[in-house]
Amino acid sequence: MPTDKERDRSGSAWSSRAATEEAIPGSTIPPSQSLVSGSGPDGTTPAGGEAVSTGSLFRQIVSVFIENKLAVVGLVVIVGMVLFCFVGPFFYHTNQVNAQNALLNSTQNTGPGAGHPVGTDSSGFDVLGRIMFGGKNSLIVGFAAAIVATLFGVVYGAVSGFFGGWVDALMMRFVDVLLSIPQLFLVIVLAVIFHTSLLLLIVVIALVAWLVPARLIRGETLTLRVREYVQAVKVMGGKRSRIVLRHIIPNTVGTIVVNATFQVADAILLISYLGFLGLGLPAPQTDWGSMLNTVVSDAGNGYWWKIYPVGAAIVLVVVAFNFVGDALRDALEVRLQRR
Repeated sequence: MPTDKERDRSGSAWSSRAATEEAIPGSTIPPSQSLVSGSGPDGTTPAGGEAVSTGSLFRQIVSVFIENKLAVVGLVVIVGMVLFCFVGPFFYHTNQVNAQNALLNSTQNTGPGAGHPVGTDSSGFDVLGRIMFGGKNSLIVGFAAAIVATLFGVVYGAVSGFFGGWVDALMMRFVDVLLSIPQLFLVIVLAVIFHTSLLLLIVVIALVAWLVPARLIRGETLTLRVREYVQAVKVMGGKRSRIVLRHIIPNTVGTIVVNATFQVADAILLISYLGFLGLGLPAPQTDWGSMLNTVVSDAGNGYWWKIYPVGAAIVLVVVAFNFVGDALRDALEVRLQRR
């Protein structure tokens, strides 16, 4: 014969079951199924139940990125500009090396017309072909300087944050000293001291661009070094270099990718500054900044329209990289991803 406690438990269970069936009319809950199960009788997930997977992490990142229409437009602009500068010269043949031949085959400072869709400059070079030629050099410097600066800054910041103590203090004070010097001023000094070339511009811009990623990665490392998996590797006797390269840096990939995107835009602006000040690539080489220097001089002589094509190219590329960087920051941020 059941005791009073057994009757109470039986009555509580029956009341809970009846309340559930009353809340969901026409539904029956099999005895073998728990009331807190993640799926209903038909295999579906009830409201407030278990989360439904929306796909792989990469698919989520792409989905969030595509939602940003400005970023998609920016990506199209970047791809289009890369094809325009690197593939365009194979279809639109112009002389961009020999100024004497350019003067013989065309007229100086002509407006848009047949044979020269954007006109010619004061040296007789076709402006459209010149934008391709200068854009190729600007993009090479931008991408290469961003890669070098990001790689060095990531390793520097990870080492500083992981070791901490006096090592971190010493390394970061060096960064602070360099950050106190205006980047443009430092780049100008280095460009004046050394003979300007494509390789030198990459090195000079990278020398001032690695400071920002170093500080960012150092901050990320200070958080990651106290995580359980890092402590587990230490207890198991893992080498410090392995911890930094295999566990710290890979977990900062989101910050690295986003910062690298902004680094490209900053590098293109820096080389444009140098070229505009007359410290860009020497003739017959050119870059977008050097072209701006030339067309600004021509603008005073009545050829004001020549400043717009190269100016638009610089603005479009820099803004496009910033749009893409903003979207990547949102897409790679775990808290903003769809679950």
